[in-house]
Amino acid sequence: MKWNLRLAAANRGIWKASELQRMLAERGVVISAGKMSGLWSGQPNTIKLDELDVICAVLGCGVEELLQPEPERVPDPMLATDSQATAAGQPRAVAPRPRTGRSLPPR
Repeated sequence: MKWNLRLAAANRGIWKASELQRMLAERGVVISAGKMSGLWSGQPNTIKLDELDVICAVLGCGVEELLQPEPERVPDPMLATDSQATAAGQPRAVAPRPRTGRSLPPR
């Protein structure tokens, strides 16, 4: 997903992160300077849905303007390997357990 907060804010005449930070605080969402920097200048690591609601309300936009899908960045499926084949539900070889009730040591 591509994060477009800065563009959405610029489309509404908001050019500084501090201005948006003040507007969010007026709506009850206090964001630290460090987190605001991450929201403003790049891809945020996390964002709470409550905060996203307030950002949309302050900017008068929808989530689709802030978050845009980038399907071309999703990796293509790789060829099936043994570990992926078992994950896909195909049978795998089962090693018999010794009758002593104890497991074998790791290899």
